[in-house]
Amino acid sequence: MSVAIIGNKIDTAKEFLIKQQLVAIPTETVYGLAANALDGIAVAKIFEAKERPTFDPLIVHVSELNEIFKYVTNVHPVLLKLAKHFWPGPLTLLLPRKSNIPDLVTSGLDRVGMRVPNHPLTLELLRNLEFPLAAPSANPFGYISPTKAVHVQNQLGDKISYILDGGDCSIGLESTIIGEEDGEVIIYRLGGLSLDQIESVAGRVKVQLNQSSNPKAPGQLKSHYAPKKPVFIGNINELINRYRKRRLGIIHFGKTHFSADNSVVKNLSETSSFKEAANRLFSFLRELDDSDVELIICEMLPEEGLGLAINDRLRRAAAI
Repeated sequence: MSVAIIGNKIDTAKEFLIKQQLVAIPTETVYGLAANALDGIAVAKIFEAKERPTFDPLIVHVSELNEIFKYVTNVHPVLLKLAKHFWPGPLTLLLPRKSNIPDLVTSGLDRVGMRVPNHPLTLELLRNLEFPLAAPSANPFGYISPTKAVHVQNQLGDKISYILDGGDCSIGLESTIIGEEDGEVIIYRLGGLSLDQIESVAGRVKVQLNQSSNPKAPGQLKSHYAPKKPVFIGNINELINRYRKRRLGIIHFGKTHFSADNSVVKNLSETSSFKEAANRLFSFLRELDDSDVELIICEMLPEEGLGLAINDRLRRAAAI
């Protein structure tokens, strides 16, 4: 069984993509599993490798703002303003698609998620391709998103051809997804851009986090980003007492005080930094899932800034 090559060669990644092969690409958010977004056969390989339901749409990546007009019919003025302000960056816009975007990419929906990632290697790769890249997170469906090249190799190394190694992801949390309905700007997924950052540019927006099995945007399924081991959210001390006979993995934030013998403890940020917590979340979930703990307990962060997005990921990891 062959294992994906890890390297930093743009030409090698390009060759595999042209041959309808899958390539993992680095972004500032998480590593993506990329294929030619205009080629239905190549896109189908993404779903196959991830074992991802075909009703969960993908995000399309391009090298610059002007590129999106090849694939979308129009952009609402406020969304265009957000793109100009935050691209390249952790922002995905849901926009009316042209017919050159395959139905499989959007799960048959009339809008496509578009973004310009903020990573020099992937931007260079995109500039050297004649097609955009569809790229969900490079992990088996529903499992923890990868923030290092080795994460991809460990999870999907036998299903893909090449991993473009761009180092550790700087943000470690998926992009914020925003669209517009009836003139109202809506956040469908909280992510690497906080609500405050969005509203500083767009004004007041609506937050609509669909967690059904019929998502309007990528990453909206209720059970998502989940470890294999059970995850419980609540007061750390109460959870420790409830599961005191089990070996626990504990994820907490800031200066929470508790005593837990025979546990593996991970602090998202001792200084209560949301940015640091976002960067560490998926890695900590992965480390605990790979350890000998029996279950994972964690506490919610303050419901503000990036804390909103981190809490959303924790709820999906626990499927609540």
